Amino acid sequence: MEIKQSFFLALKSLATSKMRALLTMLGIIIGVAAVIVIISLGDGMQKLMSDSFEQLGANLIQVNVWSSGSSRDVKDKDMYALVEEYPQYLSAVSPSVTVSAVSARGTGDVFTPSSVVGVSEAYCDIRALTLDQGRFLQYVDVLRSQNVCVIGSYINKEYFDGQGLGKTLTLNGYNYTIVGVLSETAESRQGSGDDQVIIPYTNAQQLNSAAAENSSVYMGGMSMYMFSGTSKDTASAARGIIESALFKIYEDDDYYMVVTSAEMLDMMNTMMNTMMVVLVAIAGISLLVGGIGIMNIMLVSVSERTREIGIRKSLGAKRKDIRGQFIIEAGTTSAIGGIIGIVLGILLAKGAGVLIDGTMSSGSNAEFTAVISLTAIAVAFGVSVGVGILFGYLPANKAAKLNPIDALRYE
Repeated sequence: MEIKQSFFLALKSLATSKMRALLTMLGIIIGVAAVIVIISLGDGMQKLMSDSFEQLGANLIQVNVWSSGSSRDVKDKDMYALVEEYPQYLSAVSPSVTVSAVSARGTGDVFTPSSVVGVSEAYCDIRALTLDQGRFLQYVDVLRSQNVCVIGSYINKEYFDGQGLGKTLTLNGYNYTIVGVLSETAESRQGSGDDQVIIPYTNAQQLNSAAAENSSVYMGGMSMYMFSGTSKDTASAARGIIESALFKIYEDDDYYMVVTSAEMLDMMNTMMNTMMVVLVAIAGISLLVGGIGIMNIMLVSVSERTREIGIRKSLGAKRKDIRGQFIIEAGTTSAIGGIIGIVLGILLAKGAGVLIDGTMSSGSNAEFTAVISLTAIAVAFGVSVGVGILFGYLPANKAAKLNPIDALRYE
């Protein structure tokens, strides 16, 4: 029997019992759809991270330093000295001091910004920030600990009606003059990079000291510095210079961590890939269940069509013809289930991508979109067909080995 004829017979067999065929395909449909959704969302998350790190800059080097509780702790001047000593590798540095337990007041009610961070004047260039209004912090602001700040577009629109420049913002009871408004990066959403206040790091250190004295909320012990390398090619050498300088101070690498933006992206991608492998493996269980369902229904089909098999064998059909017909039928069932699963998976992935992008807050203007991979679709479809053929072989082989005389007598 020709493959084409066997294929049409398989379709006819499925059409005669649509509900049974759909239930048979259900495991394949769910498994393929789950694989498509997981891979699409995973690839979308990796693309979002890649876009976000690209905006941070390929030259960014982040340094975390933990206090040793002794006089040998690193000082801000030590970090600035590295930039002056190695201008061919390091172009700028900014301390980054996160302020804890912040309450703020604009022209309206008291609110809590998602981020209040103290930095130097170099932070704007290191992070490639752009301003919509006013100016960024200047050297004199940091040197004299002047009460000035730069706010995100969300705070400007939400609490100052878009007219925040020159107004006063109160942070933990201290008045700060708004000298700049950052350009919108995340659709001015709450909790995003547009919901932040930037002040001189010298002021941030004072606010944290006050918080430590007046409450138990503030937890000190770690300092952060943001370096900018001269180029992507020198980032590795710059990292080595910083690590060497810190080791000379502490004589122990447990007190600091130096990571480049490329390394941060690699670590995130490694974690994402590991998680995706686990999730895809879990989703693959549905394909296994679907294969068992196909094998079960094909065994039932062989029993129901035993007399038909006997007639065909008596008319000259060979074992390979009978085996081929049932294998093609099993493969067709799983292939149709795979196609339905692919369509369902694409729709679910697109819908989930829109939902996630609408609910998540990002510190950059990178958008989350589900990335539909043609490779993932091809692999998922191939696996679904393979599962159908694999689990359909046992029933097909059983049908091929039936004795024609016994099959004709079967009632």
